[in-house]
Amino acid sequence: MLFIFPKNYNFKPKLLGLIEYTTAIFDVITALIIYFLINLFISDISIKITIFISIYLPIMLISIIGINKESFISITKYMVKFLINQNIYLYYK
Repeated sequence: MLFIFPKNYNFKPKLLGLIEYTTAIFDVITALIIYFLINLFISDISIKITIFISIYLPIMLISIIGINKESFISITKYMVKFLINQNIYLYYK
């Protein structure tokens, strides 16, 4: 079966049709960092699970849902650029 996509259609491959691959990689790296930091400081398993879920769940939900149909990585790029150059308000071509 052959599907024809129009040229103005933005086709992005997604993992399970839900999340982009770059965002999924970012989520895995974030989860690993949080896991190792929690594992380093806390020894009780129930507290580890509670803290991991409370820290990681909002990050994962924002990355899956997105903000105004933008990916999580592009939003973080915009935020970092704004924090570096706060004096630039408008961009003229």
